[in-house]
Amino acid sequence: MKLLKYLIPLAMLTTGLLLNTQLSLATAEYTKKEKKPCTACHVSAKSKELNDAGKYYEKHKTLDGYKAPEKK
Repeated sequence: MKLLKYLIPLAMLTTGLLLNTQLSLATAEYTKKEKKPCTACHVSAKSKELNDAGKYYEKHKTLDGYKAPEKK
């Protein structure tokens, strides 16, 4: 009975953590390869939404040749 006292909350905690984690598609390998932060391709560091550079990278698999639009 004492085992259930600890096992049930542990199982609930583990299940909650597994359900609340998200799959990350951008990885540290991309930042190491391109030597740029996440925000170079994403709208924000925690966003999956890509900016123009990210869309270019998705299409060409490299940022070589990408020209950022000039800021006004």
